[in-house]
Amino acid sequence: MIRSLPNTRPYTLGFRIYVVLFFVFLFAPLLITCVLAFNDSQFPALPWKGFTFEWFTADLPERVGIFHDALNLSAIGVSFKVAFWVSIFSTLVGTCGAFLFEQENFRFKQALYFLMLAPLVIPGVILGISILLFANTLGMFFENTFNLDVPLFRPGFWLVVLGQFSFISTLVTLVVSARLKKFDHSLEEAALNLGATRLQVIWHITLKFLRPAIIGAFAVAFLMSFENFNTTLFLVGSQSTLPITLYLQVRDGSTPVINAVSFLLIVGTSLLAVVNLTFSRKKE
Repeated sequence: MIRSLPNTRPYTLGFRIYVVLFFVFLFAPLLITCVLAFNDSQFPALPWKGFTFEWFTADLPERVGIFHDALNLSAIGVSFKVAFWVSIFSTLVGTCGAFLFEQENFRFKQALYFLMLAPLVIPGVILGISILLFANTLGMFFENTFNLDVPLFRPGFWLVVLGQFSFISTLVTLVVSARLKKFDHSLEEAALNLGATRLQVIWHITLKFLRPAIIGAFAVAFLMSFENFNTTLFLVGSQSTLPITLYLQVRDGSTPVINAVSFLLIVGTSLLAVVNLTFSRKKE
């Protein structure tokens, strides 16, 4: 509808109700999770038993807070390391991919572009199984042919990194490409005419223009890697990431320490998003 036209009262009322219900549906589960992180109960659910910080700080036989929970702290550390390397690799390769598809012309460019998008439409479960089978096949080949045991081809840290990198790099490419489409190539031509080399043009002009998109893509890649579950589940080894660890705890029964972990992640993610948004606006 054209927003400048007058609206009827039923339409206006319905629109407002829809907006309220939408945000309630979106944020109510997160709010409940945050509240239950301070619930003085042995179970991560209602009813409310009172307010406490013990699910963050306690180190008691019957109650261990997240700051003393070795299992969850180890999983958080693994997730941070995985997300860091995935973000580094994805940002480097994704940025190069954006340059490739936006500034170069070559045969089968459109076909390769659609091939690059394939990981986004393949379910994470299928992607994880495929990478696991492929890695196992290569591992068996090297072991049987050369009598070599290659750790990279076994479920573990680096296989998780490669598995997540396989589809997160595509998202980075799309984010950087969207920014690169707006770039005025006459700036590059002017710099080249003034004697700058191609590398200097890219470093001082093009990448400077792309900096907000690259930083934003890095943040998106980090968050997507940190919370990934479907693909990681099939590639993880003895060192589990946080989503896998939380899944096992929820399946087997746990305490509100899960809510405490979720609270810290929600707050941390929100702060990261605000910082990234503020930084990106300053660079515009």
